[in-house]
Order: sequence, then structure tokens, then C-alpha cells
Amino acid sequence: MASLKVNEKLLQELESMGIQQPHAIPALYYSGNTSVEKAISWLIHHDTDSDIDEMPLVDVDIPIESTESFPISEEMRIIAQKLRKQMHKRKEEEEKKMEKEREKERIQAGKKLMEAKRIAEEAHRKRYIALKKEEKEEEKKARQKVLQKLEQDKINRRSIHSIPSKVHEPVTSSATAVRENKLQSLKPVYTTAKVDHLRECLRSLKCNLQGENARARKAFETLLIYVGNVAKNPDEEKYRKIRLSNPVFKERIGNLKDGVEFLELCGFERRGDFLYLPHKKVDTKLLNSAGFVLNSALTNPFFGILSTYD
Repeated sequence: MASLKVNEKLLQELESMGIQQPHAIPALYYSGNTSVEKAISWLIHHDTDSDIDEMPLVDVDIPIESTESFPISEEMRIIAQKLRKQMHKRKEEEEKKMEKEREKERIQAGKKLMEAKRIAEEAHRKRYIALKKEEKEEEKKARQKVLQKLEQDKINRRSIHSIPSKVHEPVTSSATAVRENKLQSLKPVYTTAKVDHLRECLRSLKCNLQGENARARKAFETLLIYVGNVAKNPDEEKYRKIRLSNPVFKERIGNLKDGVEFLELCGFERRGDFLYLPHKKVDTKLLNSAGFVLNSALTNPFFGILSTYD
């Protein structure tokens, strides 16, 4: 934009009347820099121009001097006052318009925020429903395991006491007959109760370390190493002997009652400063079952949460 050259004296006169420079400079320039009256007249006709409030460039190095006097009449002062009021009113209207636009933007932003919040809540609800569904499935499986265990224990007791499987359970329907056939097909498993005891040890250990998941996981991993080494190398005494004063053992297992009990259930015995598993007491099947329970504790996210079997 080129610099506008204006009469400095006329500019001062207009400013003394309350007309700001962004309006006075173009008014003087485009009215010919001849008089305050013409400048005000120009403002009256161009008051609604879109760029009337923009500050133009002004060349102050080459002022235009004039020897004429510029008397300011009362009429001119009244006109200037009206112009000021009009400009002030227009400015207020523009500010109101801008405020409406800002309010509209705030409303739109609020709607977007509410929509994002709704989507997040819906996603959370779906995750919650999915989690509940998984929990119900786990509970159902746990109940089935309990029922199966009860049936197995019943068969074990009958086997120990040589009681026929059909005593006290006469066949009254086809469904009962099918159930009896299934019971007869099951074989006694003498380690069932001990495996359940192993599982209870791990569940108790995890509950006692509630809020310390990393420590519980490290304990499970350490127990799995001890049990796995003996199961793979039953003839190696170094794997069947654990020093109780070993710092790593004390930190991960020794300070946990349930962890030591788990090893004792696997056959380890306290002998002075050691936990020792005699070669003749190595039960590979029991050790494998212990390894299975430990793997379940490490991989099942619901292990220890349900009150029934995991």
C-alpha cells in the first residue's frame, strides 16, 4: 500500500475534533488536503467502507503545508460528533457480531467435546460388558471344574473302600444312566487333592501380594524354575537342594509363607539351612502338575480373583 501524504495541520485539527487517524488520514488525502469541512464530508459518504478502520501508511517526511486558516465551525463540530457516534456504534456492532461468532464456535466445540465423551463412554461400556462376559465364562468353567472334582473325589473314595459305583445311585432314567457311564469311565487320581492344595497356595500368595503384581509374578516364575529343574533332572542333587539363606531365594520365595509351603507340597523337606527333595520322593507326575498350576497362574489374568478353582 502506497503512503498517503496529508496536511499535518488539518490532521491535527481533525484529531482535536475526536476523529482518529485511521479515519482522518484517508479523509484528508482523498478530499484533496484542502479543508477540514471537505474531509468530514468525505467521511460522511464513506463511513460504511469496509476498510475505513484500517490504518493507512502515511508519509510524514514530506508534509504538505498551507497558509490558509482553517476555522472550525460549530456545525463541523456537530458533524464530527455524529461521525464519532456512528463509528463507535459500528464498532460495537462489529464486536457483537464477532462475539456471536465466538459463541457459535464455543457451542460447536462443546458439541464435539460431548460427542467425543459419549463415544469414549460407549467404548468403556462395551469393554465393561466384554469383561463381565469373560468373568461369567471363567466362573462357569470354575464351577464345572468343581463339579468334576467332586465326582472324581467320590470315585476316589469308592475306589479306596471298594464300594460299587452304583450303590446309593439307582438308575431311574436314561440321563442317569449316561451319567453313571461317565462316572465309571473316570479313573481314580490320587494327586487331585494335593494339586488343589498347590493351587490354593498360589492363590493365597497372590492375594497376600495384592497390588504387587510384579512381585507375585516373579515368585511364580522362580517356583516354576525350581520345579521344572527337578522334573527335567531328577537325578541331579543340585536341583533338589535349595539354600534357605540364599539372598535371591529369600527375596522372591523365602519371605512368602505360601511359596515355601508350595515347595514342601512338591516334596521338599527342611533340613537345617536347606530345602531338600530326596531322590526317592521325586514324584514327576506331581511336579508336572505343579508346573501346570504355575503356568495357569502366570497366563490366566483371572487367577486368584475367583473364589473357585482357576
